[in-house]
Amino acid sequence: VGVCKQEMLQKKNAVLVDGVILNGPIMDSKAGEKFVEEACKIIMEEVVQKADDVTEKVCEWQAPEKLKQILDLEMRDTGECHQKILQLCRDVIKYSVKTNHPRFFNQLYAGMDYYSLVARFITEALNPSVYTYEVSPVFLLVEEAVIKKMIEFIGWEEGDGIFNPGGSVSNMYAMNLARYRFCPEIKEKGLSGLPRLVLFASEECHYSMKKAASFLGIGTENVYFIKTDERGKMIPEELEKQVQRARKEGSAPFLVCATAGTTVLGAFDPLDKIADICEKHGLWLHVDASWGGSALISRKHCRLLQGIHRADSVAWNPHKMLLAGIQCCALLVKDNSGLLKKCYSAEAAYLFQQDKFYDISYDTGDKSIQCSRRPDAFKFWLMWKALGTTGLEERVNRALALARYLVEEIKKREGFQLLLEPEYANVCFWYIPPSLRKMEHGPEFWQKLHQVAPIIKERMMKKGSMMLGYQPHWGKVNFFRQVVISPQVSREDMDFLLDEIELLAKDL
Repeated sequence: VGVCKQEMLQKKNAVLVDGVILNGPIMDSKAGEKFVEEACKIIMEEVVQKADDVTEKVCEWQAPEKLKQILDLEMRDTGECHQKILQLCRDVIKYSVKTNHPRFFNQLYAGMDYYSLVARFITEALNPSVYTYEVSPVFLLVEEAVIKKMIEFIGWEEGDGIFNPGGSVSNMYAMNLARYRFCPEIKEKGLSGLPRLVLFASEECHYSMKKAASFLGIGTENVYFIKTDERGKMIPEELEKQVQRARKEGSAPFLVCATAGTTVLGAFDPLDKIADICEKHGLWLHVDASWGGSALISRKHCRLLQGIHRADSVAWNPHKMLLAGIQCCALLVKDNSGLLKKCYSAEAAYLFQQDKFYDISYDTGDKSIQCSRRPDAFKFWLMWKALGTTGLEERVNRALALARYLVEEIKKREGFQLLLEPEYANVCFWYIPPSLRKMEHGPEFWQKLHQVAPIIKERMMKKGSMMLGYQPHWGKVNFFRQVVISPQVSREDMDFLLDEIELLAKDL
């Protein structure tokens, strides 16, 4: 190393500052390009080309301590050779869950869209941040175009919006925005002197509503959870009662959060009736359509969100049903008077200069609580350009058709029992092993049945054959929640799912 430094210093115009040679780049570009080329080949062979191969495992299960040893997680003083790093890349892929596998049914996202994937490659390579037009001209225009189109599907004539790192953040944005509209002085003066603010959400709402209330200083006790019916839908009459209760207590109601596609049951709240109550009491209506919003794309299934055009704000995650790739989440707002910017703007002079040489209305970063922000809309835009609205609609229709097929097959098979008829892509059911089928449905039966799903889940994970979520819910013992999303899923995969559960549980 010393000889190399001497040789560099002897070169013409060599500069040494604090013992550091400043001439020329410090990186070996050719070696770096070669590494990227070889790593991309691994990604193509081990991820992309195997995405629809059902003979591959969904996961290569290892216990945490064993996996730590396999991956050699320690960071050292000296870097390691490219061949070792490439092997590490292979290991990371091998031991990661293949969410693009046709038999990954575990979450509210799955599958691989090739156009969205390419969009991610592009943005990762360009490494942009979406806050000003000068550093991100293409991606700001793309986000504007995508938001405009999403607003059309909601049914608003105009509106505003911004892409966020997750539906939870979109819900937090909406809660804060509703509070700002209710009492704009909070931005400067803070929480002191405010009345006790109260918001309303269904018992089945996403847990992010609680987190947002905590984060924003509203308090989780001031989230009034509204009773739901047997299908998991908010009961409007119960909402009316709770709003009146809050007013009698001297509290200040300001927000109702309805849900379009609940996490477990896939329920859609009655938006029109909820909107009537919000209009009557002057409350902001936010619809968490993170999961169910993509049904708006389908002419057949958009009826599930009847009345969503009456909302003040909507959270919608294209990375779920539409496969735009995590993360791709939008908060859409009916107000087009700049409410988002008024609420969140900090007017940083070093970033949002007012004397720029172009139209500064395109510097949209001051609408965000973030500074650096990913160009998530680009994934959705490139996919939408490639497939068209009809292609996206086909994904929604096919997923719901496959869910309906699975429901009918469950009804035919002994030992399988639906919790309820689904209206979306969430299919919730119990599997009752042969040893329990003649047992009276008393406390002992339900206690034993509660243990069945976790055992089956452990076996499928260790075998790597598929991944399927389970949970208890409102007094109901553990049941499976199967979610159909990926266009790579087929009728054969639905049949396999039921066959595999029977196979894994034959000795229970």
